[in-house]
Amino acid sequence: IDLPPSVHVTSKEGVMCKLRKPLYELKHSPKAWFGRFAASMKKFGYVQSNSDYILFLERHRGKLATLIIYVDDMIVTGDDQAKMQNLQKYLTSKFEMKSLGDLKYFLRIEVARSRHGIFLSQRKYVLDLLAETVMLDCKPIDTPSEQNHKLMLYPDQVPTDKERYQRLVGKLIYLAHTCPTITYAVSVMSQFMHFSSEDHMGVVICILRYLKVTLGNRLMFSKYGHTDVEGYTDTDWAGLKPMDLYCNNKAAIAIAHNPMQHDRTKHVEVDRHFIKEKLDAEIIYFPYISSEYQLANVFTKAVFTTIFLNSLDKLGMLDIFAPT
Repeated sequence: IDLPPSVHVTSKEGVMCKLRKPLYELKHSPKAWFGRFAASMKKFGYVQSNSDYILFLERHRGKLATLIIYVDDMIVTGDDQAKMQNLQKYLTSKFEMKSLGDLKYFLRIEVARSRHGIFLSQRKYVLDLLAETVMLDCKPIDTPSEQNHKLMLYPDQVPTDKERYQRLVGKLIYLAHTCPTITYAVSVMSQFMHFSSEDHMGVVICILRYLKVTLGNRLMFSKYGHTDVEGYTDTDWAGLKPMDLYCNNKAAIAIAHNPMQHDRTKHVEVDRHFIKEKLDAEIIYFPYISSEYQLANVFTKAVFTTIFLNSLDKLGMLDIFAPT
């Protein structure tokens, strides 16, 4: 490179430039930028999460302030307003940044609020995907996959456009974040990323036809009057009541309770002993539930249309355009 015109030296021999700030498009730029950002957050008293290194946390007197960053976009949230305001002032003094107000759109995920809770959707993402595939005027269907499908690899299968197939399935994988009802169908299609056929592409088209029905759907996180994150986990090693693990297989429940090990269950010996140990310790409990009400089925198999539609409300999928 040539020295800047403002630099006056008697001889250019043996003179080099020292890079003070990394520039965009350089390979080491993201690492250098995030390293500086992380150091600044730690200096301000925030702790970097071990499970997700782009998440920073600060706890004080039972309250929490958090920041998550993707490239140079970030979300600041929590239940400590003072800490959040101080963090924004600190970041403004260290970096060129501005606040865009309440979160409405982040990484192609739309965020809306109501008195009932928070709604997440990717409606624009779906519309763009349907426009890209020229399917805005397609005939919609009620479910993303057919029952008893037998999709496999066959030696005489008709190949499809591999790059197009991979691109569409990749976009559907990201869409499953706010549309969990396509999880099973997309997981099946992702098994054929390198050996896709016209039959596999046909199922992808069916998923796109289903998405036209779900344009009004939002994934709802209900407001319960508190800011606790609740989930099915044992946080204090069996200090609570037993956790219900609903199962629609009576044989599996019997095997879990039965201390005798049978030959036909040798392949699950380790897992079975683990489950039996938790049952004896009263950490988990196995109530029976019929297949009709087994919510996990939506994620593991193609179910009847009535069962599929009845599970939407339990999954938190609400249609904002549905008549009330």
